[in-house]
Amino acid sequence: MPEPRLHLDADTSSKALHTALLERGHDVTRTPETWAPLDATDELQLLGATAQGRVIFTFNIRDFMALAKRYPRHGGIILAAQSAWPLAALIEALDRALCETEATDWEDQVRWLNDWR
Repeated sequence: MPEPRLHLDADTSSKALHTALLERGHDVTRTPETWAPLDATDELQLLGATAQGRVIFTFNIRDFMALAKRYPRHGGIILAAQSAWPLAALIEALDRALCETEATDWEDQVRWLNDWR
């Protein structure tokens, strides 16, 4: 089964994180993207990631929990509290999450990155 494809939303979209995950062989996009400009709303980012067949990673817990209720059919949402994650730990946990799951595991799911800490 295929590995999940990931999108880093505007809150998590660091070049260092994006580059590190690409170097580990993952299919990762980040805001800004052709379908998600830098000023894209959270809603547009979620719907765009879903249309692209991607799980979205965000620190914006409150807004994405609300969006998951409004749009129960989505490509998957990974949540994390920003203050709890140095870059190296984010890289390791996201790498594990992508390696240890399949794309179909994420459909319509909201999960915490802590599950792969």
